Amino acid sequence: MNLLREIEEYQPYNAQEARDKNVMLGFLKSQDNILTRENEIAHFTASAWVLNKARSKVLMIYHNIYDSWAWTGGHADGEENLLTVAIREVKEETGIKKVWPIQREIFSLETLTVEGHMKNGKYVASHLHINCTYLLEACDEEALLIKPDENQGVRWMDIEECAKVSTEPSMQKIYQKLNDKLKHRRKENLKRDPGEEAICSEGM
Repeated sequence: MNLLREIEEYQPYNAQEARDKNVMLGFLKSQDNILTRENEIAHFTASAWVLNKARSKVLMIYHNIYDSWAWTGGHADGEENLLTVAIREVKEETGIKKVWPIQREIFSLETLTVEGHMKNGKYVASHLHINCTYLLEACDEEALLIKPDENQGVRWMDIEECAKVSTEPSMQKIYQKLNDKLKHRRKENLKRDPGEEAICSEGM
């Protein structure tokens, strides 16, 4: 399934996702280089809401640019399979080696504003991140490592703590939305994608 079709078929959870879905589709259909940072107005990113097996903790990083505890994620940089991007970013930003999709479909949609900032000695102008969030699982017993050029800390935290530790009001709302979606889906008894057979202790 290509990204355009995946977003077209996505069922919004609330008014924010419904409006952002329309914005995303508009960008996909009208903007060039929307999957790369060559588009300085807006470009696609992928984020991950990484849960432990017990579904009681979320893996967070302390982001250098935003100076806040945040989810993991990064730019698509030309890759249309954003699930692959989300998994890659978790591994790079936290040192975790084994990460599995709880579901392969998009879990959440967001358009996020990014203020102008310095990165690697260059100024990056304000722009939009067109973001797809994926629900992943990792083992909370695996060793964690920071990525100094991007974050100052990596840790598992209680799922109810995530929105509170963020210093970004707009992201607090997003993290709370993600947790509300999880609560809404608890009746479905969230499990790892059935195609993923790895277990927490494997390879450790």
